Amino acid sequence: MKENIPLESPVDFLHRMLPDLDICEDLRAWEGWWREVGMDISAAADRAGTPWLRMFDIFGQPEETVLMPAGYREMLERGYRAGIVWRPFVENSLQSSFGLGYLTSFFDPGLYCPYTVSLATAAALDKYGSAKLRERFMPRLTAREGDVWQGATWMTEAGGGSDLGANVMTVARPAGDRWRLTGEKYFASNVGAELAVVAARPEGAPEGVRGLALFLLSRRREDGGLNYRIRRLKDKTGTRSVPTGEVSLCESEAWLLGSERTGIYHILEVLNLSRVANSIAGAALAQRALAEAGAFARQRVAFGRPVIEHPLMHRQFEERQDALREAFALAWEAALLFDEVWREVPPYSERYHLFRLLAHLAKYHTAEFAAQTTKWAMEVHGGMGVLAEYGVERWFREAMVLAIWEGTSHRQILDGLEAMQRQGAHRLLLQGLDGLTDAGSRREMTARLEAHLQRPAGEQEAGAETLFRDLAGFAAAALGRKYGR
Repeated sequence: MKENIPLESPVDFLHRMLPDLDICEDLRAWEGWWREVGMDISAAADRAGTPWLRMFDIFGQPEETVLMPAGYREMLERGYRAGIVWRPFVENSLQSSFGLGYLTSFFDPGLYCPYTVSLATAAALDKYGSAKLRERFMPRLTAREGDVWQGATWMTEAGGGSDLGANVMTVARPAGDRWRLTGEKYFASNVGAELAVVAARPEGAPEGVRGLALFLLSRRREDGGLNYRIRRLKDKTGTRSVPTGEVSLCESEAWLLGSERTGIYHILEVLNLSRVANSIAGAALAQRALAEAGAFARQRVAFGRPVIEHPLMHRQFEERQDALREAFALAWEAALLFDEVWREVPPYSERYHLFRLLAHLAKYHTAEFAAQTTKWAMEVHGGMGVLAEYGVERWFREAMVLAIWEGTSHRQILDGLEAMQRQGAHRLLLQGLDGLTDAGSRREMTARLEAHLQRPAGEQEAGAETLFRDLAGFAAAALGRKYGR
């Protein structure tokens, strides 16, 4: 098997792919903690299954505290102290945060969700909140020590998440210097967070996505009472290290972020940050699965030699290492481009629309790669791959959500198609691959894309998946040539 890509250590992998990433010592220390302590805590959280909800205190008053296994809080707070939220606002760059997210996802992909939605909450507040709101809440979200507040991003309601314009029924009505929100959120990740950014429709606003706005919601009202109610927690297949629940809002206090007229853009910015993080997580999870499959295949002897020495298995490992480098390259390029445009406000630049397309391609490609790689890693283990006691089946369960979080693969295809139709983002993408691909292959891909975009709308959508998949693979293969040489 090729030895040019280190698989056992996420820090070694990042150092090989990104030698200029300047927080490697901090990453190294955190990786050591994971191996000494964190892996056992993470495994316990997964085995414990669904977190539990304490509805009332000992005097019968509503409390609604989410309870997690022993050690969970220590594991969670390590990432906040390392700077997964505060660093972007000190360094004015997201790169360190995404590096910390990669390490987190190698050991526990579900844990990256609280960090991601906390960062998205802080980014939306910092960008669109009033000076008073920023002064009040940003220090709590970006604290390095002590009681760090967590954030959450709640958009999805019972009708579904992809069609926000039709399914967001939460109503916001003005109440002095704030708003009152009434409605329900059906998939509320990181439920129990001290702050959340929430999609709602102001009273009298038009139907569809143009009538939506983004609001900041606190866990408690100014009088100390609960500001939202947790109806129940979800029993999930994977990602058990992030509590997910259903939330009821009843005249809940909230503050408008930005303008009502541009609210849908603020909401999509929140989702775009999470899509990049989702791509980072997909690559890291695939690396974990490859590392465990390789360790097993070197020890397992079949037909007189280690499994990994059989030519077919050896070839599969080499191909998946190459595919890992490409998936990571696509995800990191999306992260770099987002780092360039994340401070932009509407109307956006051409570079922002290029980022949008790249983010959709990266989320689609890495989610699929993670799912297929974790499935393959189970097969490498044979019958032991389906036994919970050996652990590899967990990575398959964790991978299943990656194609769903922050928009399904179908949504990525359709939104990517829109970025090409309306903004011509594919032209900028292919121009950027000049020097990484030969001119003939670029001309062929350009011709395919342009011909597809001339077809009737229904035909474009029906035939979009093959083209989108091929474009994602084309971009990943080209960008992979930049990394790990």
